[in-house]
Amino acid sequence: MTPIGWPHLHLRSTTSTNDRARELASSGAPHGTLISADQQTEGRGRQGREWTSARGDGALISLIIRNPPELLPLIAAVAVAEACGPDAEIKWPNDILLSGPDDRAGKVAGILCEGRPQEGWSVVGIGINLGSQLPALPESLAARPATLDLDPRQRSAVIDRVKRSLDDALALPSEALLQRWAERDALRGKAIEWQSQSGTASGTAIGINDRGELLVESSDGEQVALNAGEVHLSGEVN
Repeated sequence: MTPIGWPHLHLRSTTSTNDRARELASSGAPHGTLISADQQTEGRGRQGREWTSARGDGALISLIIRNPPELLPLIAAVAVAEACGPDAEIKWPNDILLSGPDDRAGKVAGILCEGRPQEGWSVVGIGINLGSQLPALPESLAARPATLDLDPRQRSAVIDRVKRSLDDALALPSEALLQRWAERDALRGKAIEWQSQSGTASGTAIGINDRGELLVESSDGEQVALNAGEVHLSGEVN
């Protein structure tokens, strides 16, 4: 199979790298195609949230994955966390966190997987904050940003790390993948809230299952598997 990251299309500006990747995937672009950009004018994250990054100060990429595995979102999260360093943690399902100077975790990277399973492809969109210039977040978001604190000229090296990590993670057996996830699980043991059909529920995160669902022990002792909806640490709105 073609290595991740080739061919590589770099754009000075685009609406979002995922938009361009979806167009290319629909037109037959091969597995591993990489789209990068200096700037996104309509960058987005999960559930339509805005992803912002100072021009040239972030690693903004999307990768086309043919015949995507069922656990692709988990695979991508493990790969990006490993590329961000030994202290990076994964906040289910798609945020990568780093601890700040006051021990509060901040979001250093986000991941958005989109695709058309009936056509046999997905795209993995990744945004990583590189330099000291933190993005100006919209007032609707309370998420605390974090950065790798690198010279933006090291962007290519960071992207290369992501490519290698993703190649490695795609080859992992499911058991090994879940173990790597567990080692970086930012929610395990934390009190969280989530939205259910009956309203806001709460409990304690206890890990994920082999389908990538978040496992929670509810306040009444029942174990719940969450695969959609809002999930956030108690007291936060993300």
